[in-house]
Amino acid sequence: MKYISTRGQAPELDFDDVVLTGLARDGGLYVPKVWPEFSPEEIRSWKDLTYAELAAKVMAPFVEGCLSEQDLSALTRDTYASFDHADVAPLVKLADGEYMLELFHGPTLAFKDYALQFLGRLFDHILKKRGQSITIAGATSGDTGSAAIEACRDRDAIEIFILHPEGKVSEVQRRQMTTVMSDNVHNIALKGTFDDCQNTIKALFDDEAFRDKVDLSAVNSINWARILGQIVYYFWAALKVGDGTQKVSFAVPTGNFGNVFAGFAARQMGLAVEQLVIGSNSNDILIRFLESGRMETRGVVHTISPSMDIEISSNFERLLFELSGRDGKKVSAIMQGFKESGNYAVDANFMDNLKSIFEGARFDDDATRDLIRTTYEQNKILLDPHSAIGLGAARACNNKAAPMVVLATAHAAKFPDAVKEASGQHPDLPAHLSDLLERPERSETLANDLAGVKAYLESTLTARGKL
Repeated sequence: MKYISTRGQAPELDFDDVVLTGLARDGGLYVPKVWPEFSPEEIRSWKDLTYAELAAKVMAPFVEGCLSEQDLSALTRDTYASFDHADVAPLVKLADGEYMLELFHGPTLAFKDYALQFLGRLFDHILKKRGQSITIAGATSGDTGSAAIEACRDRDAIEIFILHPEGKVSEVQRRQMTTVMSDNVHNIALKGTFDDCQNTIKALFDDEAFRDKVDLSAVNSINWARILGQIVYYFWAALKVGDGTQKVSFAVPTGNFGNVFAGFAARQMGLAVEQLVIGSNSNDILIRFLESGRMETRGVVHTISPSMDIEISSNFERLLFELSGRDGKKVSAIMQGFKESGNYAVDANFMDNLKSIFEGARFDDDATRDLIRTTYEQNKILLDPHSAIGLGAARACNNKAAPMVVLATAHAAKFPDAVKEASGQHPDLPAHLSDLLERPERSETLANDLAGVKAYLESTLTARGKL
């Protein structure tokens, strides 16, 4: 399996190199050169597999030539052994034809664990094989950071730096990052938005001299392995709802577009996906795009669903590539124009292709609170604000042609204030995090200044003996 950049100018890479490279040298994102396809018979044969066994089957074509079947199976078994539910990703029926996939049973209580716990082990495996070490730099709107830190903490070959927007994540989200005292973990509170954090990370990768000097790698969903780890639970849900060959729709609360793009990838691989529904908060750039065919930034609004307080959905570039006939030059020109002007438009053919698969709906904070409250009243289930938006979008857009699975992306206890305000119920943290709010914190606050961030990384790595 070889991988190519969405902008068409970077070299083809194999899986190991894609994992360590993260962002392509031309600024694009890596995707498989050819999508592997599974037959209905093959998918049906996976019905009784455990989650770890299914993960190995789904991932196998993507790692061909780099990981043996035995090594891949060992990695997936180890990855999901620590999750706190026997099913790893349990499916809960809400009503006839309506289900919720609980993706918060990993160590940091968010869907990011499903890919990042795998990625941390994968980094370790590849780096030991090569005798190398790396510096990871990542941006988070709340959940990626804690999941990445948990996956990479105490690993000798990794130094990890995570940027979060100061004051714009929940207290639980922040503390899940800043209370980790491992020597190789470095938290940065950036004075800005998540988009500022993400742009800083991309700028670090664009500086090739710096990138090579510190052996920079990525844990954000610009890293293909992140998408790979997320594809699995779409197959898992379809195999739980039916035998994996009947049509299933999915609703996904969406910020950076990686989670819902994994559903598109599953569709490319033969899964019978009827609809992919995007749930958005007041930062509704993707919904506006679905309505108008124009991607246009207007500024980020702070909401009670902070993981979706994003305007530049970096993974949308992967979909842009796929629905533009895999034309790297065209994508490169579009993305350069977007960087310069903050907007771009696509043609009618692109929009026809997009709307044949995707729909979406937006919910402001008041509507989100209503969704949390009514779901608790009707189902006695406490939803976090993001999952509530996913459920709202599912109900607003469901064409009723297939069962609808809503991705519940985080535990309600990650957003206790918002959940209690909406439902009157205080969601408790699980036992392993019960003392989180009393743990000491460690973090560095930096201005939204690329030179300052770069200097901090270099000085920290020098002090750690890594430069």
